[in-house]
Amino acid sequence: MDSDGGQAEANETTSYELRPPVPSRATEDRGPETERSADTPSRGTVTQVVSAPTPPVESQPGRLLGNRYRLTGRLGHGGMGTVWRARDEVVDRDVAIKEPRLPASVADRQRTMVHERMQREARAAARIGHPSIVTVHDVVVEDGQPWLVMELVRGETLADVLETGTLEPREAARIGLAVLEGLAAAHEAGVVHRDVKPANVLLGGYDQVVLTDFGIAQVEGEQGLTETGVFVGSPEFTGPERAQGQRPGPESDLWSLGVLLYVAVEGVSPFRRNNVAATVQAVISSEPPSPVRARGALGELITRLLDKRPGARPRAEEVRRILREVIAAPPTDATRLAVDGASPTGTAPPVRRRRRWAVVGGVGAAVVLVAALLFAPFGPFGGDDGSGLPEGWDAKEEEHFRMTMAVPSSFERVTDEESPDWLLYQSRDDIYEVHVWFWEETEDRGPLQMAAQSLDEMRENTTDYQDVQGDFWETEFQERESAELTLSSRPAYIYDEADDRVTQRMSLFYEGRDNQVWRIQVNMPGERGPARDYGEQLYADIVANLEIRDTEQPAAGEG
Repeated sequence: MDSDGGQAEANETTSYELRPPVPSRATEDRGPETERSADTPSRGTVTQVVSAPTPPVESQPGRLLGNRYRLTGRLGHGGMGTVWRARDEVVDRDVAIKEPRLPASVADRQRTMVHERMQREARAAARIGHPSIVTVHDVVVEDGQPWLVMELVRGETLADVLETGTLEPREAARIGLAVLEGLAAAHEAGVVHRDVKPANVLLGGYDQVVLTDFGIAQVEGEQGLTETGVFVGSPEFTGPERAQGQRPGPESDLWSLGVLLYVAVEGVSPFRRNNVAATVQAVISSEPPSPVRARGALGELITRLLDKRPGARPRAEEVRRILREVIAAPPTDATRLAVDGASPTGTAPPVRRRRRWAVVGGVGAAVVLVAALLFAPFGPFGGDDGSGLPEGWDAKEEEHFRMTMAVPSSFERVTDEESPDWLLYQSRDDIYEVHVWFWEETEDRGPLQMAAQSLDEMRENTTDYQDVQGDFWETEFQERESAELTLSSRPAYIYDEADDRVTQRMSLFYEGRDNQVWRIQVNMPGERGPARDYGEQLYADIVANLEIRDTEQPAAGEG
């Protein structure tokens, strides 16, 4: 397991290495085999690990579990668990056993949740029963914690394979088809995997492909385990609907399959960024670069699978048909280009350095990712380009509003001729909005009073809003007394379940020397989760890079 202690530079882009495709994974072409199980830590994941004390490992080879399974050696170890190779002495076969080993600092409530998640993983996998789904043989409870006894797949993960290079399109389609068949069986059984990624795809002998780790699966008829505000899984492979706090369906797993195919053929992750918050925002609002190596039918399929709208993605039947056609088709110019490691223009794509992370398996993944979200030291865009702005942002000179403000470069500017003192920048998916109001002549009420009045007006406007909650407080901006307001609400009239969502608004009120007033407001999803975390960071970065000219001083760079 590779680790540099998480000390890679904050603004270093992470990606899989861009190398020519590796040979077919047929048994005769395999290199030295590495024994992997459903949860062996592997490279190539974006999960960020925050150091935490890990108790000493008490289990040792030779220990007998359940009077049946004898541990013979460790297959992998992470901060949250150990995966053992063991011998089932009843039927005389090798198995893999997952042992949860949580840091002593983990609260009892979280420890209980991890144990319950492991038992749910066993139930979810057991109810599917498909060759492309890892087989869970047994659950043994010892020392008050569950040990999962699973099929031992001799091979390596797709993530490990991608560390050596990309796959040619037909091989990627073959693996993708096997994953799809496993997902289709899971969906038919009422199970949504929610964590389809290369590290959870095992490649065994005789072209075996096995999807593993149902630890965060959503099982029909069972209550969810995730705590409010907790996001579990791998952000770059998570569908945008789930990233926004919506309940995912089978379409979300198909999105993840699209990302997996993109990574396998293109060699880079289309949404991975420097840190969790930026990755989540990319999933929600950034369009992936058009596939270059995956051309023709496969490239079109990947693009459709990555549609932000769940209902617009192709259904499993169509995905199956297209993947079979790609597998059956003779080599094409596009395939030869992929094998040669060149793009259609004849120029090899640039090789990006891979950021190295400490990696853990799925055991306790919730705890690790929660820690990453809570303690990640970088803003959502990580680093800057020397301008002092977050990476990917532009400074906008708004002369009429007497201000310079910075927003993400992908945000679109909107104005209204009937409201010349109002301005809007919004993300292309309409999830985030940055409103600006400017009043040149106002009564001298003070920013704090204006914030209080805005909250009261929202509460009184029962025609448009309900469940209005908020708070305001004094602050200082550009060495003058100002005020901030945070409030949340639901729409008063619900025409569709999708409309019944909480919106959070964060505002800065600033009063100039001649009674001019500015209000800068960021609208964002109000449910606890990564989408709201990003919105709050977006507001903080906008305020931090905002310059208001409350006198007739010229804009920066002018005479």
